[in-house]
Amino acid sequence: MAATISHWLGNKTFTGTSGNTAPVTNPATGAITGRVALASAEDARTVIDSAAEAFPGWRDTSLAKRTTVLFKFRELLNDRKQELAAIITAEHGKVLSDALGEVSRGQEVVEFACGIAHLLKGGMTENASTNIDVASIRQPLGPVAVISPFNFPAMVPMWFFPIAIAAGNTVVLKPSEKDPTAAVWIAELWAEAGLPAGVFNVLQGDKTAVDELLINPTIKAISFVGSTPIARYVYQTGTAHGKRVQALGGAKNHAIVLPDADLNAAADAMVNAGYGSAGERCMAISVLVAVGDIADNLVAKIADRTKSLRIGDGTKNSDMGPLVTWQHRDKVVSYIDAGEADGATVVVDGRRVQADGSAGGFWLGPTLLDHVRTDMSVYTDEVFGPVLSVVRVDSYDEALELVNAGPYGNGTAIFTGDGGVARRFQNEVQVGMVGINVPIPVPTAYYSFGGWKHSLFGDIHAHGTDGVHFFTRGKVVTSRWLDRSHGGINLGFPQSG
Repeated sequence: MAATISHWLGNKTFTGTSGNTAPVTNPATGAITGRVALASAEDARTVIDSAAEAFPGWRDTSLAKRTTVLFKFRELLNDRKQELAAIITAEHGKVLSDALGEVSRGQEVVEFACGIAHLLKGGMTENASTNIDVASIRQPLGPVAVISPFNFPAMVPMWFFPIAIAAGNTVVLKPSEKDPTAAVWIAELWAEAGLPAGVFNVLQGDKTAVDELLINPTIKAISFVGSTPIARYVYQTGTAHGKRVQALGGAKNHAIVLPDADLNAAADAMVNAGYGSAGERCMAISVLVAVGDIADNLVAKIADRTKSLRIGDGTKNSDMGPLVTWQHRDKVVSYIDAGEADGATVVVDGRRVQADGSAGGFWLGPTLLDHVRTDMSVYTDEVFGPVLSVVRVDSYDEALELVNAGPYGNGTAIFTGDGGVARRFQNEVQVGMVGINVPIPVPTAYYSFGGWKHSLFGDIHAHGTDGVHFFTRGKVVTSRWLDRSHGGINLGFPQSG
């Protein structure tokens, strides 16, 4: 019988009372490896209450003691990150090297949060007015929630919870029910690092759990990453219930390749950014915009490189693993079918992949579609799979207009040897994260992550100084210590002087 993956509160597992579960599968075999608890609204409130009870004590814990726990967590994670990577591969399907890279990128935010004391410093003006001092301080919000997607079960939560915890908040993490074990493993590591009970909690579940987080008045802020329709729902529902919300949505990332680019380097970048993690990345390049007469040559170079890719079980010597579920695999295949039916040329067909793995795995190989039009669903929709669409245009201006006309504004890239064009592009493109000869422009932890347009709902991006501001609120204190010379009543409006 498959083991149940439970909730976490009070530094221990919590089975819950709903009795409902969902299967967790190994995407490389199709086998059910566990069953995740699905919280009832009552279960969700129990976990939220744990965070609420722990908040006053953690808020008043000194910064020195908080950062001591952060440093210990960082060291434990560094020592045991191979364990976490193996869990991710077993439930998500990405290859071990990619899973380890995910953990390492998440750890960057943990390290950033270890320096939270400097980032929480306020300011003070002595004698702003006669004998009056003015100071600014930043304080935690309270219990906050992180709702994370299946594609990065470790990195995306780590974009948020290290900063939230370091700033004095308590956290409820709602991981994807597709790969929930990483969240519990992280919770156990926090407990080992000395984090007090109730500061970090895990709520397993589906929409019932999400809705309780969105409407429960105890939760003060929500960080969400997922598809645009759900991001919009989370933002609208959460803000309607008085919460601070940052909801990172979907993407349709374009890479423009100009005629003066190094086509070999560009082809390498397109393969890496289009097919890494089986395309299940919000920062994946899904559209190659080939400018001028380079398209035939560039498409041929990309197609040739896909021949060397090893598709198989992520625990073996593979470059690309399966998709996360068979339902998602079939959905991605339907976009390839539709693109072919609409007239796109299937240059590389991942539907015919021969994978090194079980016949029950959710396999789909790298797919390259040429002559894609902007009215095709494979272009307009976020496919979220190993599908790279090639759109041909005649000029830089046409390419820029194509990118800016899209509803998403998450990430984009340009490949060129012309610095002037690159500077023009970074100024004119309407996208939140821009790469210049860099295919996946994910910022380092001390900068902030987030897109524009329908790729972000809310004003504040993830991690970096934006993350610190999201999980704290400012307060200004004006003070005067009275002496015996003070006296008298004055109903006039107070003035500086």
